[in-house]
Amino acid sequence: MLRPCGCGLLLGLTAAVAAVMAAWLMNWWSPRARFRLFIPEELARYRGGPEDPGLYLALLGRVYDVSSGRRHYEPGAHYSGFAGRDASRAFVTGDYSEAGLLDDVSDLSFSDMLTLKNWLSFYEKNYEFIGKVIGRFYGDDGLPTPELAQAEAMIIKGLEAKKQEMKEKQKFPPCNAEWSSTRGSRFWCSQKSGGVSRDWIGVPRKLYKPGAKEPHCVCVRTSGPPSDQSPDSPTHRNRGDLDHPNLGEYAGCPPLAITCSFPP
Repeated sequence: MLRPCGCGLLLGLTAAVAAVMAAWLMNWWSPRARFRLFIPEELARYRGGPEDPGLYLALLGRVYDVSSGRRHYEPGAHYSGFAGRDASRAFVTGDYSEAGLLDDVSDLSFSDMLTLKNWLSFYEKNYEFIGKVIGRFYGDDGLPTPELAQAEAMIIKGLEAKKQEMKEKQKFPPCNAEWSSTRGSRFWCSQKSGGVSRDWIGVPRKLYKPGAKEPHCVCVRTSGPPSDQSPDSPTHRNRGDLDHPNLGEYAGCPPLAITCSFPP
């Protein structure tokens, strides 16, 4: 489980920052790199009011014309606080107060940064890119600041963590689960449990993850070699992933049952 600390992570972020900065510098010198630079006070004029010159917002320093979505961002609309400023943090926190409409994302998690990436993709797809706002993410010359490179590096690391999470989910799909006050709890496996389609069903097991307070139920393949071993290896015992060290059986449930029920 990735955490925003530790020497290995810092080294990884440093390498990612270097790669991001190199990519941005290449794009900066491209002939297509044409944009307008705003200072925050100038961007603040673009709130969509009757006398305002337009309706813009910024995300991670990138400015978009959101006039086509006026009903969402104009004065009095639900997201009007985003207009005329960079309120990147609020896209994740949902804090639309003046205190929450900030551009500081330095303490957000990998998951939060992936949410910002999705929002950035949304604006890139649906609205016109106008330019950049000078400040936290871009300098007076329009080049990215180290803080923007750090944010992008967090996104890269978040994508890597997401990829690893999906790989883990393919290996150990979550169980189906239900609970009622009269019947208690039930866990069971199917070929689509956990939203993972596969050609095997598996059996319920408790998966213990480092750092997690409680185990959670996953479906475990019961035949063939372990997932990390070659199918033609002569050493496997044809037990799938049942012998994985982070797995535990449910007390009172037959070891190869595909359903485990626990009365209240």
